[in-house]
Amino acid sequence: MENQLEDESVLLFGRWFTSLELLDVIEITRMFPTLSCNELAKTICEGLDWTAENGKYKIDGCLKLLEKLQSNKKIEMPVKRNTHPLTKEQVIPSEATQEEEMIQGVLWEYTPIRLQSVRSKADIRLWNEYVQRYHYLGYKRPFGAHQRYFIWSGNPPQERRLGCLLFAASAWALAERDAWIGWSKADRSQRLHLIVNNTRFLIFPWVQVKNLASKALSLSAKQVCLDWQERYGFKPVLLETFVDVERYKGTCYQAANWIPLGLTVGEGRMGRHRHDLPLKQIYMYPLRADFRLHLQVTPNEVIE
Repeated sequence: MENQLEDESVLLFGRWFTSLELLDVIEITRMFPTLSCNELAKTICEGLDWTAENGKYKIDGCLKLLEKLQSNKKIEMPVKRNTHPLTKEQVIPSEATQEEEMIQGVLWEYTPIRLQSVRSKADIRLWNEYVQRYHYLGYKRPFGAHQRYFIWSGNPPQERRLGCLLFAASAWALAERDAWIGWSKADRSQRLHLIVNNTRFLIFPWVQVKNLASKALSLSAKQVCLDWQERYGFKPVLLETFVDVERYKGTCYQAANWIPLGLTVGEGRMGRHRHDLPLKQIYMYPLRADFRLHLQVTPNEVIE
């Protein structure tokens, strides 16, 4: 395996891997030690676009790759759990997420605006259905640390559900972001978990409330820190997101004081160039003023 990692590419379990891709597999395994074997394999397949002709992730092939890397002492596999292999979820819209009566007006008419952390199985299924039905990207299973939210207005019993938010793992390689932070590869490999990506943001199509989107973003910047601390034992220090410039202007992110960094270059989550990906505006939101200090590894620092 040592020689294979040095080669330009190698055929393993039905897929050609570059040396960089194999190193990324090793790094992903190190970064997500709490994932099950199947969850880890699904994460790698998603990041590397490793799918069969039917579009399903090649979980079995990835598990064999991980076992090979472990046998060569390149990684340490998670302890096996009694779980079923992960496949792409099929989310079928139901009557529960049909369009509702129009909600129009200005923000103060619908206060208080609040975020609900989505945790129960019933709420997760409902959230998935809303996003699949009304978000232009549809639903996609989040991997690693993540948190779903419903956006609500008013107090019971007059409260109304207005939209959905999802925060999940950040992009692996993003040149503009890494340069802005001042990151080295070592910094990124040790500190990437401290950046969280707003991967889905949906205001329902029947909701037209001025300034609602920027208000929801402002609330989420506070709520994400609390929920990450509770669920994962640490607080993120930076948020990121990508806005499709052909569809949206990013006005709500600008109004909520997110910082624009420029356009992506058509790369996927793992930094691989793909011609089918649209260009997107990168926005960042610091959760603390000294975020760069927390994102850079000091010399000889031991990361626990």
